[in-house]
Amino acid sequence: MGDGRDLARAYNDDSVLFRVLRHLGWDSLADIGYYTLPTLPLVALTGPVPFQRRLARRSLALLDARPGQLVLDAGCGRGETTARLGAAGCRALGVDVQPAQIDQARRRFGDRARFAVADATALPRQADRIPLADGSFDRVHCLEAAFHFGHEGRRSFLDESFRLLRPGGRLVLVDVTSRTDRPIGSLDPTGLVRATWRFDDLEPCERYPRMASAAGFTTRRILDWTTPVLHRAALLCALFVGTASTRAGRRALCVRWPGLRTLDARDWDEVIAVVRAHRAIGRVTRYTAYVLDKPADGVTAGAR
Repeated sequence: MGDGRDLARAYNDDSVLFRVLRHLGWDSLADIGYYTLPTLPLVALTGPVPFQRRLARRSLALLDARPGQLVLDAGCGRGETTARLGAAGCRALGVDVQPAQIDQARRRFGDRARFAVADATALPRQADRIPLADGSFDRVHCLEAAFHFGHEGRRSFLDESFRLLRPGGRLVLVDVTSRTDRPIGSLDPTGLVRATWRFDDLEPCERYPRMASAAGFTTRRILDWTTPVLHRAALLCALFVGTASTRAGRRALCVRWPGLRTLDARDWDEVIAVVRAHRAIGRVTRYTAYVLDKPADGVTAGAR
């Protein structure tokens, strides 16, 4: 997966996109958010944070983690999901390849959970003095991070998760996926989305269960969250682009979010181009949650 230096550019608070997102309210969570139609208009009042937290709660609920269980939060970013697990009584360890993210996680949530710089596709023997031995964890969680891993990295992550989990353990993997196996260049012809988030491809949604089975998992549930996540986020993107495309609209946005006043004309043009590219790729992608169980009897799914 790399050492995180290139990936860090995607989550750099000084980038134009993240400056805008930060002014809109993004903070310790960087997921897209889960939006329902009745609450969609509230985004103008609250910003995206309550919807990001809703998505995190839904993802964590699929784990069915219990107090005292040892849980790995892979690609934890700034640590909020790991901290939520810790607050629920779990022994939670968050890992991420980006040292700056882990530093922030430790500063914010170090009293609730443990954090370490580590590659979830090639885990070390231990992280923050917690052994990462075979069969030592009860749960593994990965929210909106695996699309960064690349195809081989995702295979390795599934293998590592299966190795790490005890029999009867569970992996919850929530990821942006592709509707087809078309080359990524046809989905993102300008390359703006890939350049923004520093990823090379998207896994076809139908391939994930086959990869999980090959690793030994049984697929418990597959949930399609495309509409509440991608489609409704696309509506918000369209509204933002339409508003930001005029001077009057930009002034209105700056009244609501004064921090946006730091953007100059070139910044606005760049953000509009990036958001439009995200809307385009959103039409051919899905947002999928996979609940994958390690068989309790020690017989792998692939051997059945």
